[in-house]
Amino acid sequence: MNEAFTTRIVTAPQPGGPQALSVEEITLDPPARGEILIRVVAAGVNRPDVIERMGFYPPPPGAPKGLGLEVSGAVLALGEGVNGFDIGQQVCALVAGGGYADIARAPAGSVLPVPESVDFVAAAGLPETVFTVWTNVFEAGALKPGERFLVHGGSSGIGTTAIQMAKAHGAVVIATAGTPDKCEACRRLGADHVFNYREDDWVEGVKVSGGADVILDMVGGDYVAKNLAVLNRFGRLVQIAFLKGSRVEVDLMGLMLKRQTLTGSTLRARSHEEKAALAQAVRAHVWPWVEAGKVRPLIDSTFALAEVAKAHERMDSMAHAGKILLVP
Repeated sequence: MNEAFTTRIVTAPQPGGPQALSVEEITLDPPARGEILIRVVAAGVNRPDVIERMGFYPPPPGAPKGLGLEVSGAVLALGEGVNGFDIGQQVCALVAGGGYADIARAPAGSVLPVPESVDFVAAAGLPETVFTVWTNVFEAGALKPGERFLVHGGSSGIGTTAIQMAKAHGAVVIATAGTPDKCEACRRLGADHVFNYREDDWVEGVKVSGGADVILDMVGGDYVAKNLAVLNRFGRLVQIAFLKGSRVEVDLMGLMLKRQTLTGSTLRARSHEEKAALAQAVRAHVWPWVEAGKVRPLIDSTFALAEVAKAHERMDSMAHAGKILLVP
């Protein structure tokens, strides 16, 4: 297929706030070997998009132009060598860029069919969060049924997904959030213990509740030492972001004595092969939870693509609970 396509994308020509975002139109080449073009029905807005907008998260080499890391939509065109997908099929995908668009480009290995139990638009809220939680909590953190799992930012896109996945796995779930409403949202999703970090002494609360065996943290800063303090013997702390800074000072004696593990990872820069293997693990282990209604995307709000600045303002406000979506 040699047909080229026209699509809108969102860029940040100069780093800055939400108003730095610009919608532009480009010509998209046909899918290369191993690629799929997707007619987007919705795209997820994620914290890494904000960091990229601010100029601190450059896309990896070869990534499609524009912001956006996850989409749902219909298969528009198939590149050479792509099997197992049909034109028009409903899919969702993890992309390395260019998800805020009418048409997105994705490696076939990072594309999954939309589960029948999930709304087509809402499915855009699955890939980035589900892939992130699986690789960090279940692979790196090796969470086991019956263990105690703590997630900070429990009402965020990552947090709401992590609560549900850990609960479906049979873990005891602990979450922190910043308002009473957000704490209640965490409880509705299945969290067994929830602490308002603005009002509660969450460190003492987690200790009294039995500590944590696995922690997923996006805060960093002084939370690192606090996390290690509540982490049980042989516990695993997985770091995926640093809202309070990546430079920390901690006493590692406790880590040594309790034989804890501190690790971290990023997702976007991984190879196509790594992401394909991760997609297959998600399809095998998480999609059955989704089909059974145990895991579902929690949608906070939707905005038209032309209102992308408003979507980022919502993200920056940290008032949201669940996913923010763009609908072209």
